[in-house]
Amino acid sequence: MALTVGVDIGGTKIAAGVVDEQGAILERVKLATPHDSAQVAATIAEAVNTVRQGHEIEAVGLGAAGFVSADRATVLFAANMSWRNEPLRDRIEAMVNLPVVVENDANVAAWGEARFGAGSGRDNVVMLTIGTGVGGGVIIGGRLLRGHFGIGAELGHYRAVPDGLPCGCGQHGCIEQYASGSALTRIVKQGAAREPERAKILLGLGDGTPEGIVGSHITVAAREGDPVALEGFTEVATWIGQAMADMTAILDPGVIILGGGVSEAGEILVAPARKAYQEKAPAAGQRPLAEVVVATLGPDAGIIGAADLARDRGM
Repeated sequence: MALTVGVDIGGTKIAAGVVDEQGAILERVKLATPHDSAQVAATIAEAVNTVRQGHEIEAVGLGAAGFVSADRATVLFAANMSWRNEPLRDRIEAMVNLPVVVENDANVAAWGEARFGAGSGRDNVVMLTIGTGVGGGVIIGGRLLRGHFGIGAELGHYRAVPDGLPCGCGQHGCIEQYASGSALTRIVKQGAAREPERAKILLGLGDGTPEGIVGSHITVAAREGDPVALEGFTEVATWIGQAMADMTAILDPGVIILGGGVSEAGEILVAPARKAYQEKAPAAGQRPLAEVVVATLGPDAGIIGAADLARDRGM
């Protein structure tokens, strides 16, 4: 049985696991991400060497936030790690003496869900990860869509609103400014400030002020029927539906997977997103649409996807 190691490199933690051909994690470890970016490679190697004990490992897959080169060797840019043209593949191969593949973290999570999670058995998949921002990945014809330079499928940064809200990427109006967890928190805080009498549940979960509202409060309040929280979810879900419609016009996927922390709200988010998608899709009512499902692998998607990409390095 071919075993590989998948590593999910995050801003606060580095999670690694030994993964079999069925996508099961056999061993795992989690280490704190060093504050010094120069020490991150050594910590990745430590995680790999820890979990590989007692297993015959064929290769290692790394999921890294940022732009990854077309040859899956170099992290061209990663804001969280301050990496610029970081030769990560070569560094890790020298430390662990195994073949290494580097891929964008959103791509590996999408691949994991497409192979072993909510998109299993489908060849044309779009995954939208709704967290602090909006990320995701695209699989077309059973292969990751990476683009000429390897940095395609930056789904959160297509401009949904010309000259709209400023985005951290340097542009204005990116979809993640309207369809993310950060957008949800902003919208709900504004609603609570404007109509505090309609946001009593929300305000009661924090310190009584709109500024004290955090993301977890919004989901709890929405489940308890708070009008402002529910309206916030509906507004964000409508933008997600718009994003799904736009991607359907270009990619024609068979399934769209919603992942990330905001998706954990379940049908509070998914139901209005599906409705908006059905209404906003091109030729709505006259064409087949993708099935919209919620991711099933949770935080393990990155480990599983990275390990599987390492197994078949041509994907």
